[in-house]
Amino acid sequence: MGDAVRAGDEQTFAELTERHRRELQVHCYRMLGSFDDAEDLVQETFLRAWRKRESFQGRSTVRAWLYRIATNACLDFLERHNRQPRQLVAPTLSHGSVSGRTALPQVEVPWLQPYPDRLLEPVAPPDVEPDAALVAKETIELAFLAAIQHLPPRQRAVLILRDVLGWPATDTATLLDGTVAAVNSALQRARATLKRHLPERRMEWPAATDPSQEERAVLQRYVEATERADLSALAALLREDARFTMPPKPTWFEGRDAIIESWTPAMVGPTAWKDWYHVLTRANRQPAVACYVRGPGRSRYQALGLDVLRIEGGQIVEITAFLPRIFPAFGLPLSR
Repeated sequence: MGDAVRAGDEQTFAELTERHRRELQVHCYRMLGSFDDAEDLVQETFLRAWRKRESFQGRSTVRAWLYRIATNACLDFLERHNRQPRQLVAPTLSHGSVSGRTALPQVEVPWLQPYPDRLLEPVAPPDVEPDAALVAKETIELAFLAAIQHLPPRQRAVLILRDVLGWPATDTATLLDGTVAAVNSALQRARATLKRHLPERRMEWPAATDPSQEERAVLQRYVEATERADLSALAALLREDARFTMPPKPTWFEGRDAIIESWTPAMVGPTAWKDWYHVLTRANRQPAVACYVRGPGRSRYQALGLDVLRIEGGQIVEITAFLPRIFPAFGLPLSR
């Protein structure tokens, strides 16, 4: 294998490395929280691998070698881009109150983007790539992705390698050019920080990767209520403490009443969108819906945004709405 990598034959090199593209992109996505940046860093990984192919001695697998390159590429990127989660502004509602009832500071990861479920499956069959397992929901959901962005880059890398990918401490230390003691210390600190930033009762969320019948039913009711501009029906779908955010916009709405009030101008009144079109999809192992609107006198629907929903007990507890620029990643047009 080492000779094949070092041989300099581009086709052979591509065959050995391209089979790992999807899992490397997921790895970079966890490290960075951005779908666009993850795509760029995978390309950077393959370029670095090609330039450094003579350094591959075959003592590890091609997969482990690529993970090392990808992780270091992400760490270099994070060193150049000092990204910090920011505190959100609680918007003032029309009746003068402030959205939300919690005293805890609300933070947002403005660079966070959703990840299409269609790209979460390994390309190669299990007998060819036994390490390329299905991506578990609890390690790709938006709440987890947002929480690990609070970790310093090296702690983030340690947590992903150890707790998500299941790498031994010795292999992780080798990849990061560190010691086992340093890796174990970083992992302990990372776990403590992660726990503070994950939502309450997160461990009680279902871990299944496939949508449940309940999720599908709630998503369909959400679409139908939106198309009817039925605010009462939408309110019935939201849990009382539901949360609505729109990264990268630095605002949040917490609580059913606050969310419904924020939606009212788009649903009713002279400036409301009257003609909606929706496409059901999946992002981060969560139900999602792509929203399109058609203005008066227009012949085509224009992309408005992608809503990713977290559903518990038959109610929507969180909606994260993303800008339509992410639509092409989901195979969706910007107009239709």
